[in-house]
Amino acid sequence: MENKKDILSRTYLMYIFMCVFAFAILYRICVIQFVQGDEWRNKAETYTTKVFEIEAVRGNIFDANGALLATSLPYYEVGIDICAPSIDTKLFKKDRDSLALLLSSLFHDRSPAEYKKILINARKEKDRYVVLQRNVAHKDLQTLKTFPILRKGRRGGLVTLQTNRRERPFQMLAARTIGMSRTGIKPVGLEGAFDSTLMGVSGKRLMQKIAGDVWRPINDENEVEPKDGSDLYTSIDINIQDVAEHALLKALIKNQASHGCAVLMEVKTGQVKAIANLSHSTKMGDSTNYTENLNYALGYPTEPGSTFKLASLLATFDSYEVSLDEKVNVGNGECVYYDRRMRDAHPPKTTTLTVQQVFETSSNVGVSKLITKYFSKNPKQFTDKLLSFHLNGKLGLSIPGEGTARIKKPKDKDWYGTTLPWLSIGYESLLTPLHTLSLYNAIANNGTMVKPMFVKEIRRNGTLVKTFAPEIIAEKIVKPSTIAKAKQMMEGVVKNGSGKGLNITAFKVGGKTGTAQIAKNGDYKSQGTTYQASFVGYFPADNPLYTCIVIINNPTKGDYYGGLVSGPVFKEIAEKVYSGGLDFIKPLNKSNDFLSQTPSVIKTKGNELRYITTQLAIPSKVNAQSERYVTINTADTSKVVANESKIETQLNKRVMPNVLGMSAKDALFLLENCGLHVKVQGFGSVKKQSKEAGQKFAKGEKIELLLSS
Repeated sequence: MENKKDILSRTYLMYIFMCVFAFAILYRICVIQFVQGDEWRNKAETYTTKVFEIEAVRGNIFDANGALLATSLPYYEVGIDICAPSIDTKLFKKDRDSLALLLSSLFHDRSPAEYKKILINARKEKDRYVVLQRNVAHKDLQTLKTFPILRKGRRGGLVTLQTNRRERPFQMLAARTIGMSRTGIKPVGLEGAFDSTLMGVSGKRLMQKIAGDVWRPINDENEVEPKDGSDLYTSIDINIQDVAEHALLKALIKNQASHGCAVLMEVKTGQVKAIANLSHSTKMGDSTNYTENLNYALGYPTEPGSTFKLASLLATFDSYEVSLDEKVNVGNGECVYYDRRMRDAHPPKTTTLTVQQVFETSSNVGVSKLITKYFSKNPKQFTDKLLSFHLNGKLGLSIPGEGTARIKKPKDKDWYGTTLPWLSIGYESLLTPLHTLSLYNAIANNGTMVKPMFVKEIRRNGTLVKTFAPEIIAEKIVKPSTIAKAKQMMEGVVKNGSGKGLNITAFKVGGKTGTAQIAKNGDYKSQGTTYQASFVGYFPADNPLYTCIVIINNPTKGDYYGGLVSGPVFKEIAEKVYSGGLDFIKPLNKSNDFLSQTPSVIKTKGNELRYITTQLAIPSKVNAQSERYVTINTADTSKVVANESKIETQLNKRVMPNVLGMSAKDALFLLENCGLHVKVQGFGSVKKQSKEAGQKFAKGEKIELLLSS
């Protein structure tokens, strides 16, 4: 019985103990959860780690000559772990004043005393990460690494977080074509088209959360370094781009236009050397403020107007035997198609014009009558021919945002009885400037249409990764006879017609003016109707190297005709490119036998003559010692023959030598060393000497030398 009581008492005791223990655990859980919850949660966050991506340095974009168009500049957030194990108390007290003073002198945002206080408080509170400065440039970071304590790098508590900022050194030049890359915004232009090539591969870094939303990097052997992006080399020539942009800007301001574009393209390759897009900004009401924020040349199709007449006549010439001398009755410059009246911009001088004159004077009536004569019974034949010129849809350019061109077809719902004549003169169709330019470039390129290209190659760390070759859209868009007629017409426009005002005398140009009336909501008669002035052509006409298109929209001051508004921009671009380009300089002689006879030679020393003739690969025979002056034998024109001169011997005997043909430097050296006082007039080699050769002279005597120029 006593054993039973003893067992029960022990059991009760154990039960009570377990209950108390369970209550204690429950109490502690409640305290941790509800009383100390915030404190423990904060401590848990303190030790949270996470893997972050390290942004790779984005590749650069260069122009055709290696000038930097876009680059990524590194900026840093700089912090310090002043409680790092390697920073003992002795080191901290020794260098804290110097560090605070240098930080203040570098950043100029706090006094040395304030920086010192930040360092002391961080040390006292055992704060493992204190931000010293954000957006620190790379140059300043290198300076920072020389400061006391921080010069130890990570062991000195230095913590850096890098970010990259995209910059364009030339600011607005070709800005929309280059594009811009910003975090959270889809890149545009070349930045968008080659985003994956430029961005590189991100790295990995382990970070620790230390307070709030502040993270600091942790030294980790498994950290993955980022791989920087590849570089893009474009076809843009920044010097030509500058010319195009300034010429366009000047015209926009002069004509108070809303916007405009200018594109220069290489004929053979399709490489775009310049592409300017400017639109008026109403900011602060400044009428001269234009910015590049929309790519009109690439992305905005409009009714092209009279520049389209080339396409219409190409279709006619290629389908029928039409002569440039064929007569077209234009009457008084007006005609009616159904219920619509068509007028020429200027009344014709005669009621009958040749096809050549129709094109030169940009006669709407003449072109429309020619097209209706040949295609009114089968308009599909006309539109099919236009479509073969790749004037519909997209060209498939490397830059995103390309606009879609449209040529109406007879089966379309909006094809009317008046569509054919109006289509022939550049209305009821939509073309981007690059579509029009590609057509004119194909004529300049003898019928071969090439796709406009913006990128030449991709390089990574200087090593070639990929080369972009010219891409041919069509080998021959029309017959050779059609091309010959088209060139004759376009050169006639500049020589005799609506483009005569260009007045370029240094070289010949072929091109076409264009003036299009832009409808508002489909209405050409409303007060909101505006005009589009354009000029497109190639130069030099005898051997086309470049094509160029200039379009200016809504000129509100002065004229609105293409030849008067856009023509001057084309002229300025063409003349400056021509004057600054070696491509236009013809070689003096392409054959190997450049010299038909030996050149004249200034009297000189034998060794100098040997060097010159060797470097220029001129046959020569020099019969003299190296330092002796020589006389040229002019009787032998097949090679330079020189014999030792008697000049030194004559001078030693006080006899005046023949110094004609000698350089002024050598003549002065020889004569003045013999005691003569020499007076020189002019520049170049000696043409005349006052004392004839063979006469005696005395020391101190005066002699005059007349030089060749």
